[in-house]
Amino acid sequence: MINKSNIGEVTIEEKGFRLTIKQKEEAAQHLYSMPSQLQAGPQPVIQSSPSSSSPVSTTSNATKANKTQEVVTDNLLTIKSPMIGTFYRSPSPDKPRFLEVGDEVSPGKVVCIIEAMKLFNEIESEVKGKLIKVLVEDASPVEYDQPLFLVEPL
Repeated sequence: MINKSNIGEVTIEEKGFRLTIKQKEEAAQHLYSMPSQLQAGPQPVIQSSPSSSSPVSTTSNATKANKTQEVVTDNLLTIKSPMIGTFYRSPSPDKPRFLEVGDEVSPGKVVCIIEAMKLFNEIESEVKGKLIKVLVEDASPVEYDQPLFLVEPL
């Protein structure tokens, strides 16, 4: 939430308890520098879209891709992130992953860990089925309600 806002730091104090959350400086600089970059002129990434000869076809291609994805995933269940944090597929770098594609999952089985504020939270499956696809790279940040896994129901 803080990364999406312009807040650099939040401190909460209550009955001898103090919690301070600070945004990473690089993230804060990115948020503040983005508007000035847009005002200064388009960046190469930004230029690629407007210079496209037919933006409508680009949109229709994206729409077709989304429709294809919807068709493929219609019968699949999604395991989503219950929190913001860093996604890990194994309990530690030297341990095996919780799940591999093709493994069966059942309610209560740990499927991953999400680290939030130096706390490692085991995420359990709420569905039963076979793991079809992992949607997130190991050790990457995830958002609340972001799809993590696709599961084919059994």
